[in-house]
Amino acid sequence: MSKFKHAVILLSLLTAFIGVHAQSKTSLWKGFERVQLKFADKDAYYVKPTHPLPGNPWVWRTSFPDWHTEIDSILLAKGFYIAFINVDNQYGAPSAMSFYDVFYTYLTTQLAFAPKVALEAVSRGGLYAYAWAKRNPDKVTCIYAETPVCDIKSWPGGKLKGPGDASAWNELKQVYHFTEEQAIAYNDNPIDNLEGLASFRVPILHTIGLEDKLAPPAENSDVLAKRYIALGGPISIHPITQGPMELQGHHFTVDRPAYYAQFIYNNSYPVQRILPYTDYIKKAGGLNNFYYAATVNKKATVSFLGGSITFNPGWRDKICKYLRETYPETDFHFIAAGIPSLGSLPHAFRLQRDILDSGKTDLLFVEAAVNDRGTDSTTQVRALEGIVRHAKMNNPMMDVIMMAFVDPQKIESYAKGKVSPELLNHQRVATHYNLPYVNLALEVNDKIKNKELTWADDFKDIHPWYHGQELYFETIKALLQAGVAANYKQPVKAVLPKPIDKASYNNGSYYNITNARLDKGWAIDAKWNPRDGLSTRPGFVDVPMLQATEPGSELSLPFKGTAVGVAVVAGPDAGIVSYSIDGGAYKDLDLLTEFYSWIHLGVYHMLGDNLINGSHTLKIKISDKKNNLSKGHACRIVNFFVNK
Repeated sequence: MSKFKHAVILLSLLTAFIGVHAQSKTSLWKGFERVQLKFADKDAYYVKPTHPLPGNPWVWRTSFPDWHTEIDSILLAKGFYIAFINVDNQYGAPSAMSFYDVFYTYLTTQLAFAPKVALEAVSRGGLYAYAWAKRNPDKVTCIYAETPVCDIKSWPGGKLKGPGDASAWNELKQVYHFTEEQAIAYNDNPIDNLEGLASFRVPILHTIGLEDKLAPPAENSDVLAKRYIALGGPISIHPITQGPMELQGHHFTVDRPAYYAQFIYNNSYPVQRILPYTDYIKKAGGLNNFYYAATVNKKATVSFLGGSITFNPGWRDKICKYLRETYPETDFHFIAAGIPSLGSLPHAFRLQRDILDSGKTDLLFVEAAVNDRGTDSTTQVRALEGIVRHAKMNNPMMDVIMMAFVDPQKIESYAKGKVSPELLNHQRVATHYNLPYVNLALEVNDKIKNKELTWADDFKDIHPWYHGQELYFETIKALLQAGVAANYKQPVKAVLPKPIDKASYNNGSYYNITNARLDKGWAIDAKWNPRDGLSTRPGFVDVPMLQATEPGSELSLPFKGTAVGVAVVAGPDAGIVSYSIDGGAYKDLDLLTEFYSWIHLGVYHMLGDNLINGSHTLKIKISDKKNNLSKGHACRIVNFFVNK
């Protein structure tokens, strides 16, 4: 089966679970009813307890399901389900994880299994358990692992002190499509990237043999435990020292099955009610065009337009990884156009340079709700609508996802029974253009109320901690899955409705500072850099800067279009400018920001919009007035911007 056909089958199963019931049959397992299923070509089953506990808690065996079943028998008697899907000889590779996702979704949506599962791993099963748990830390109650493999270099690689397995090592490289060098350099072993699991405080318990030669603890469980503890994750390791030790210390008799069963029971029951991610997404017109590009054209560009939450590592990286794994034959190009502190107004005018000039985008993520706080609603709508119209006029088959992230002020508004204007504006534009929409602000608010997390301990900041990044990723992933149709159609060109606001910035772009006509006092610094040691933002330093520092300095800017503004860099010496359009009355603008004491911040100011579409002249002069907190009269312009 080709990887392309494999991906299509998985997506079909994920959306419709085609043929699962028709292929099921029952048998007995340890005296309990076992329901056997088939997902594509993979065998799977679940075992029913005689008296299920409320909420249907369950244990997922990741490998060797008939090895040491005492714990499972105890939990079945207590009311737990046991489940297993056979993806043997795939060593926790992304292809195996895709089937895990299908199996999990089937059990939790069609059979109402608990949304969180206890993972039980034996030996190489550690590769499967941790691969899935790290992708889904929000869906795991705990991990119990017996002599687990935690690093492929240890087993089957044999690149450390363990002997390894040459045949299994070659098979692993084929499954992962690795060269020898790539396999050795692989950096997503169970011992790696444990931040998400630690942020959800997933309890882990390993049983090991101290003299295990095949999966030596020193290069497996010990390394994982040390790293997990350093990240704040709870873990314990129990050495088994009684009874016979076989297979070079890798096999032994589990000494206290009731104790380990209780570990799983205590961490999995009572079942916590989890608010589903799908409550906070609207798939609207869906993502048919993107899906077609990814599965048929096998070439897709995904662009991310946002502020610092998009710029920083986290959810964006996870989405990129998810897409690569979901569409393994697709040639993806990702454009990371996140710039800290920027909201919808800057996005509308940098869209052309930062994204559209790089070629055809198939899927565009737009994020601005946090940095839009403080921007008036008229400007927000004109900017957000301008982004959508500009993007779809550039490529009528582009799919666009609108996202609204969270900040403390949005939580405070919800507490007062109000909705922040930024959220209303994002939703208004998304609804008008039938765009998929993710309300992460409401989700965080509700999950805090549902006691699934706290702001102080789990989210920590508007720039989310690992816990928040996982939540953002999982919700956006839910939208990506919900927006995919089982039977995709030919791409459909967008037919744009009438604009919400005719003055929207749907043809915004930068307008170079060299277009200004300079009077005394103004000059262009070809590579501006502050001399006071304060912070700067990428894109606003070591670039050409038009600046003046003396009152009375003037410039004029001829331009064509319906709107004009300036992108300035404002630091502790930012002054006040006066500006006029087409000989109108001068207006004052104080450039000093609330962050003046520690950063030279890039800020965008709209100076005139809803103008008659034609030729205009903007004049700017440095005022002799200044803010009492400012150290000077400086105006530094990195770009003009216009809507043509």
